[in-house]
Amino acid sequence: MYVIGFVGSSGTGKSHNATWVASEKNVSLIIDDGLLVRKNKILAGKSAKRETTRMGAVRRALFMDEEHAQEVSKAIADTAEDRILVLGTSVKMVDRITQALNINKPDEYVFIEDISSDEEINKALTVRESQGKHVIPVPTMEVKKDFSGYFIDPLNFFRRSKGRREPEKTVVRPTYSYLGKYSISDFAIYQIIEYSIRQVEGVGKINKYRFINQQEGMYIDIEVSVLYGYNIKDLLRQIQDHVVKNIENNTGLNVYRFKANVRTMIIPKAQSNV
Repeated sequence: MYVIGFVGSSGTGKSHNATWVASEKNVSLIIDDGLLVRKNKILAGKSAKRETTRMGAVRRALFMDEEHAQEVSKAIADTAEDRILVLGTSVKMVDRITQALNINKPDEYVFIEDISSDEEINKALTVRESQGKHVIPVPTMEVKKDFSGYFIDPLNFFRRSKGRREPEKTVVRPTYSYLGKYSISDFAIYQIIEYSIRQVEGVGKINKYRFINQQEGMYIDIEVSVLYGYNIKDLLRQIQDHVVKNIENNTGLNVYRFKANVRTMIIPKAQSNV
């Protein structure tokens, strides 16, 4: 695998520029702050920005947890990609990440100073210091309602590459930051849940839904209709797996508890007349 290290001090705009560098280097995979990202989708890992302490965030970003490292290492192998971009605040950090993930050390390094002007770097540092905002290279969701966990909002800065405009990034404020409130819309979460259960064969519709905001994350409760003849326990397990995965992978939000119950059973007319 051809490995590219992307190096820059904290807050200088690495994550904001990651997809642009990846595009220029013909790379699909990005390692950033504990996550494996491919084409704006999180494939594996856990964001360091979800940790409650700075030390925890550092350990997560360096893949010091063996289970975390193995998960991401396997996901890299499963993609069968032959190029990867690894972000770090120093050459040493990038080297430690590649070692933890059992991939070779970088074949080349790109430094933030190579692609950003002093003005752009200083602007990024100002935003980090004054607002505590961080970026991960995945799409943004609109925010409307108070929510505990992450703060997500659009970052409307684009870098043009070969006439194309980059996708919007997601801005997140870590849980260990005490600046501001955290928000996301009810309907956005509902749409993800609705999409997720449609992926499970045997599930009818959502009859009841609610989520509660808590400091540790989201509490989600839903009641659904299921089709007669399916194993209810298996359906509920699949629903939980799909919903939690889709919410966490597409928004970076923490689902602390998810509970699904069957409210009604749908019996086909032909069977009900027997």
